[in-house]
Amino acid sequence: MLSNIGFPGLILILLIALVIFGPSKLPEIGKAVGNSLREFKKATNDIMNDDEDKSGK
Repeated sequence: MLSNIGFPGLILILLIALVIFGPSKLPEIGKAVGNSLREFKKATNDIMNDDEDKSGK
């Protein structure tokens, strides 16, 4: 899904976000999105590791 956006689409999305949220909120939003992605990746890795441990026993 995200591979179809392309660079111009990404620029457009960032400009719309800048207009909607303003320049002072964008770093906070970026930090929150980054933390959410990090937690999701960690949870996914934990689930995968649990599955590997269970199938290995």
